[in-house]
Amino acid sequence: MAKTKINKTHSKIKIGIVASKFNDYITKRLLKGCWEGLSQQGINPKNITTVWVPGAFDIPVVALKLAKKKDIKAVICLGSVIKGETYHFNLVARGCADGILQAALLTEKPIIFGVLATYTVDQAYNRSEEKGDNKGRDAALATIEMIDLCSQL
Repeated sequence: MAKTKINKTHSKIKIGIVASKFNDYITKRLLKGCWEGLSQQGINPKNITTVWVPGAFDIPVVALKLAKKKDIKAVICLGSVIKGETYHFNLVARGCADGILQAALLTEKPIIFGVLATYTVDQAYNRSEEKGDNKGRDAALATIEMIDLCSQL
């Protein structure tokens, strides 16, 4: 992902984050990367609202509620769905993705999909590294890029 230039006006932007408690040992790593990414782009930590939900399937309804707030410019959705022994993995991952897309289309605001859907715990760890690849950090950068793009349209 291309690096976004730090913009001083970013410090006033308000962002919502919806994080899943299920598999929180991964979500917390994504959240840390996300906060770091937002901070690097000049977002004031006081302007970040983080809401925890029980699981990934619950993310879309809270993302929609946050996105409907006038002062929130974008919402970042973070979580980790890891394949188990049943089809449940597919239902949760698909429902989460579809719900986030619907929320973005309904509100016409960036709602960023930072939910991992992996086959193994190792894959989830590899996508939430503290110093290396962290999809939470990527989600933060995509958020700023989308906010900037939408403000130009």
